[in-house]
Amino acid sequence: MKKPPPYKPKVEDEEKRPLAFLLVPDVMVMLEETPEAIAAETEELHAKDLATVAEALPPEMVAPFLSALPVDRAADVLEYLNEDLRTEVLETMSVRQAAELVTEMTPDDRADALEGLEEESAEEILSEIPDAERAETEKLLAYEPDTAGGLMTTEFVSVSQDTPVEEALAAVRRIARSERREAMNTIYTTDTAGRVQGVMALRELLAAPEGAKVSDIAWQEVQTVPVTADREEVARLTREYDLVAVPVVDDNGVIQGVVTVDDVIDALVEEHTEDVQRFGGMEALDEPYSQIGFLTAMRKRAPWLAALLVGEMLTTFPMQHFEKELQSAIVLGLFIPLIISSGGNSGSQATSLIIRSLALEEIRLKDWWRIFRRELSFGLALGIILGSLGLLRVVLWQQLGIAGGYGEHYLLIALTVGIAVVGVVTFGSLAGAMLPFVLKGMGFDPASASAPFVATLVDVTGLTVYFYVALFILRGTLL
Repeated sequence: MKKPPPYKPKVEDEEKRPLAFLLVPDVMVMLEETPEAIAAETEELHAKDLATVAEALPPEMVAPFLSALPVDRAADVLEYLNEDLRTEVLETMSVRQAAELVTEMTPDDRADALEGLEEESAEEILSEIPDAERAETEKLLAYEPDTAGGLMTTEFVSVSQDTPVEEALAAVRRIARSERREAMNTIYTTDTAGRVQGVMALRELLAAPEGAKVSDIAWQEVQTVPVTADREEVARLTREYDLVAVPVVDDNGVIQGVVTVDDVIDALVEEHTEDVQRFGGMEALDEPYSQIGFLTAMRKRAPWLAALLVGEMLTTFPMQHFEKELQSAIVLGLFIPLIISSGGNSGSQATSLIIRSLALEEIRLKDWWRIFRRELSFGLALGIILGSLGLLRVVLWQQLGIAGGYGEHYLLIALTVGIAVVGVVTFGSLAGAMLPFVLKGMGFDPASASAPFVATLVDVTGLTVYFYVALFILRGTLL
């Protein structure tokens, strides 16, 4: 093979999959000279590694690369491609070629792939898919993507609860030999109407005594979710019951599909990513950061920053209201950053804890009063600790003569700072803890109670608390 042409690969691809990445120059040469050799040269690679190779190729070479692979192998690779590239590849292929590929994909991934296409393109590809696969795909496309119905696959194994073990084993063998089923390790038993009655692992079926019925060995306590269940509910069941698949049922309890653990992990990562982005003070992105366009990024980030800026503008009101006091005791202005940062930090800390606890269902909406009392005690304790540090800071600076000290009334100034910090930290903890409950009660995502939003809220109220404390303690001396 001749020396491959110079090629500057993507750095992130090299860091992510160095072995697969090294194949990129060779694959480019083979695509130009001997595309038929690609299948043999890459047959030992995992489909994910081939997807990494495809993502590192120039976009115009991805479709030829997939075409050089066997159809079932190309379909596996297509499942691992990032959504934007997968959509682009399918749209550049002929309708017949795209239909051939997506037909070989698992039902849930097939639905995801078509969902990313323009409606007209998706309809054209669907019309070329065999009737059984088309009906299966249209059924999945009817559900919202973030629901159990949107996540499930219809490739599961179920047998009648009255089936003898030997017949059930024979049926599983036939399925394994003739069909591709994503969820083969878990077998569900159903009644005559298709309602889930039990569940068993393939290992339990293999170890079952001869002459028994599957109902004798299947677990009767089956955890199911309705097709409309949110992905967070599916993830919760998977986590709490250590499930590898969650059966999805309709209103009558008839099994429609299963959500496998790999899809649950993907859903969890996506959900966590959205929460982290919201918590950072922005709208959740719909695509990876490295792929998002400039205008889209501005649309997602600018409105939140503008709202926070408007909120911070409100801090001018307490400062204008107490303008005379500030002019009389300029020293008060020195501690404004200390006061507002203490309150903002305590509020951000509290809201982080509560949002995560709500997400994990460690606490519920009805627990708000218990959390209020708990955070009140926490806020007071933290406030006393931080307030004491603020008080000692003023006294220590005065004793050491740093920056000239604070004058003869330094003890009153120290007391003002200490008490104000106690009040601001306590209020910050309460505000940070209660805001997620308020948002959840109104039907919004608690993660919208972002740390910057809470900090902005506490900044405004913290200044007001600070100046009123100063007015009370320093009246008749500095004020």
